[in-house]
Amino acid sequence: MSLKYRISPGERLRALKQLIEKKGFVRIIEAHNGLSALIGEMAQIEQDGEIIEYDGFWESSLTDSASKGIPDAEIVGTESRAHTIDEILNVTSKPIIVDGDTGGAPAQFEYFVKRLERLGVSAVIIEDKIFPKRNSLDPTAKQTQEDPEKFAQKIQRGKEIAVTDDFMVISRIESLIAGAGLEDALERAECYIRAGVDGVMIHSKKESPDDILSFAQAYNSLCERLGRRPILVSVPTTYNLITDRELAKYGFNIIIHANHLLRAAHKSMYESARAILMNDRGFEAEPLCSSVPEIFSTVGFDVIKEKDRKYLREQRLSVIIPAAGKDPAFADRPKSLIRVANKPILDYQLENIRKAGLRKTVIVKGHEGKQFDKEFSDKNLIFCNNDHYEDKHSLYSLFCAEDYMKDGFLLLYSDILLDGGHLQKLINSKGDIVLLVDSSYRYHKHEIDKKLDLVISKQQRAARYYRSLRPMGLVEITRVGKKIDIEVANYEFIGAAYFSEEGAQIVRKIYQDCQQTAVGRFHEAESFAHAGVTDLLQEVIDRGFMVHGLEIYQGWMEIHSRKDIEIAEQEITPVVG
Repeated sequence: MSLKYRISPGERLRALKQLIEKKGFVRIIEAHNGLSALIGEMAQIEQDGEIIEYDGFWESSLTDSASKGIPDAEIVGTESRAHTIDEILNVTSKPIIVDGDTGGAPAQFEYFVKRLERLGVSAVIIEDKIFPKRNSLDPTAKQTQEDPEKFAQKIQRGKEIAVTDDFMVISRIESLIAGAGLEDALERAECYIRAGVDGVMIHSKKESPDDILSFAQAYNSLCERLGRRPILVSVPTTYNLITDRELAKYGFNIIIHANHLLRAAHKSMYESARAILMNDRGFEAEPLCSSVPEIFSTVGFDVIKEKDRKYLREQRLSVIIPAAGKDPAFADRPKSLIRVANKPILDYQLENIRKAGLRKTVIVKGHEGKQFDKEFSDKNLIFCNNDHYEDKHSLYSLFCAEDYMKDGFLLLYSDILLDGGHLQKLINSKGDIVLLVDSSYRYHKHEIDKKLDLVISKQQRAARYYRSLRPMGLVEITRVGKKIDIEVANYEFIGAAYFSEEGAQIVRKIYQDCQQTAVGRFHEAESFAHAGVTDLLQEVIDRGFMVHGLEIYQGWMEIHSRKDIEIAEQEITPVVG
């Protein structure tokens, strides 16, 4: 019902300042066309007797250009941008802030300001980068900032051309994105404030909000010294565990959820907007959204570098082997160093890791950890220590290597022998979180003398333990754990899993969130502190993220008894002999 939202350009123009003065901070949602704007206009929840809704819209250059199939590099012209803005204004009543990119040349910016003010736009945000800009969230792009004095002149000319004091020119400072640091950001803020800017947006692509909050604290002191405090703006796209209210406590007046509706499917748009409102942060909306890299890929932003990324992925991807625990059957050494046919398990694993094209291997050591130093000091391995291996479980051990997860990683349990071809298929799979699973466990019940990590899949496929023309494929997993009925399960999780860069980000954020919020039992564990890897995987599934299984049925073996060593040696010895 777009006709019911009626407001004059002047009323809408004044509305943003009025809302900030009344509420202290406003929550803004991205819109890239009339339909997404209507969803943002209507989305609301009731919480503790209060109606919570969005206060306005962000017309983003990223989502505008991507919706047209064009990269975010200031290619879309002013006429096209104005058409999108008018489309949003035509069906809504709330104020709108426009992403002005770099603003172009000073004369171009003057005409842009004049046009936006006439339409009823409340504010324009321009970033202090050299034209043509590259999107701040692109990890491969070089970010070059404009000379602050030149940028300040552009601010002054924009302010001089505006007819009313209600229209705001806001400077977006890219110092943290460009790696110039906090001091540079504050120096630029002072320069822009002296030029008459109405607001400052500080941007970051880090997952932690620490740099943003440090800027906010220093910004307040700076404004006290200058005797004027322009409004402060935040865009918590990457650091989305912090809530809007927490950002407001640090002095942020405008909080922009900048690309969620474009990244969501049409059916999920309204659900995404409600999720942000319901949880007071953007994190819970992420399962409904495509990632920014996926958007870049769809519009062709990353096509040129696709081949380079393919070859670089194997160099960046870490293989993490948690090998800290103590097994009563092999108490004199770490399980990774159990010898099969006169070689440690780890030697076989490293051979197959290298066959798969991977180079960076991280070992988490604990029980009898000094034995690694004696046997593998010259293997170019990375070692992490788990000093709590006696009272923590496998999940804690895995996250001792969290520093090596950022670019994606391969998890490999320390007690499995696995064909290198399976590792290659795993990292080439299309999912963000993919577990290697085997359905043949049910036909070897006589060999099972331990609790298996069992899996239930959404697709109830017939178990395969024979030769077949059907290729290995991905199945969606709904449950994983040791307490699943063996007759109900479809697969066994064998202890190898792939996490893409996006998948690694998901598990890291959920792990960090659970550290702060998990109380009592955690899935099959008595507490989060005693959780296993499968407990976190179940938490990932329960939060709405996709976890897949890649089917195999041969080419691997787990060593959990001396009998297993005998069986493995019978197969390995003829090969190595």
